[in-house]
Amino acid sequence: MQSLLTFICPAHGFDLILDEFDKKYLCPSGCSFPIINNISRFVPLDNYALSFGMQWNEYRTTQLDSFTGIAISKQRLTRLLGGSLDILKGKKVLEAGCGAGRFTEILLASGAHVFAVDMSTAVEANYKNCSNYSDYFVCQADILKLPVRSEQFDIVICVGVIQHTPDPEQTMTALCGQVKPGGLFVMDHYTYAYPFTLSRRILRAFLLRMPKAFSLQFCKMLTTLVWPFHKMFWRGKKFSIVNITRSIFLYLSPVVDYHDAYPQLEPKLLKTWATLDTHDTLTDFYKHLRSAEEIKNHLQQCEMIEIEAVYAGNGVEVRARKPLKEEKSSEFFVEADRVCS
Repeated sequence: MQSLLTFICPAHGFDLILDEFDKKYLCPSGCSFPIINNISRFVPLDNYALSFGMQWNEYRTTQLDSFTGIAISKQRLTRLLGGSLDILKGKKVLEAGCGAGRFTEILLASGAHVFAVDMSTAVEANYKNCSNYSDYFVCQADILKLPVRSEQFDIVICVGVIQHTPDPEQTMTALCGQVKPGGLFVMDHYTYAYPFTLSRRILRAFLLRMPKAFSLQFCKMLTTLVWPFHKMFWRGKKFSIVNITRSIFLYLSPVVDYHDAYPQLEPKLLKTWATLDTHDTLTDFYKHLRSAEEIKNHLQQCEMIEIEAVYAGNGVEVRARKPLKEEKSSEFFVEADRVCS
């Protein structure tokens, strides 16, 4: 994958020169980007996504289909892509916000040439999970300042990420800019129905002020203390009074519970998923909410077409296509005819 792209300086746009001896990329303007543990780093290791990096290195394999033996991630990615993974074969794909690689491994197994990027040190977990594939390159970089020129990718995929960036609209604009004419943009986003309950608000406000390592250990302890009640209510939910009480309990508990969503996961793994996503929801530095209409309107401003935005998965799931140059020209003349008439 690396051979298919020319890397540029995120700050100046000049082609980068690889210094193999000192293991770094050099910019003619003096910028230097190190290669650490086989991964190119275009942002400081300490940034607003630090908690995600700790999370995914701690739970490196937890959500991989290859680890669980259940096609949870594959089914989600298939739905996001419109029902088939066949469109990935031979395509140059940007996975923005790749995390530990739950979707990266599926993209690669489906025959895509994957350029995986994450702001956090989750790239280290991703590399350990996916570096056995040949059509793969991962780097630590900012989505808004990618080390590649625009319109390089047939497909741009960003799952579970945009709501955690400083400005979702700016992020969407940047990602649309990476899509080739005729290419596909796929994303999802939290909606206003996101369960940001009072207990989660209080704990998040507290944990954002604490050291990241403390927050991770706190979420482990919290899940361990509360999880027996989650299991108890799940087992007794066939009784109507217990089921009603369980609904109230789930609203009050800050712990994320996947008993209903993924009952096929074994009990130990359900608890691990709960710990992971409780940490995720209580320590994200940014948490934005958007409606399907808001996202669709912005993608229209980005001149994307064939926009599908539906409420599914974690909120809104979206597909859009960048028009070919001739389609844009045709659209211009149609609009001009309307004005003249």
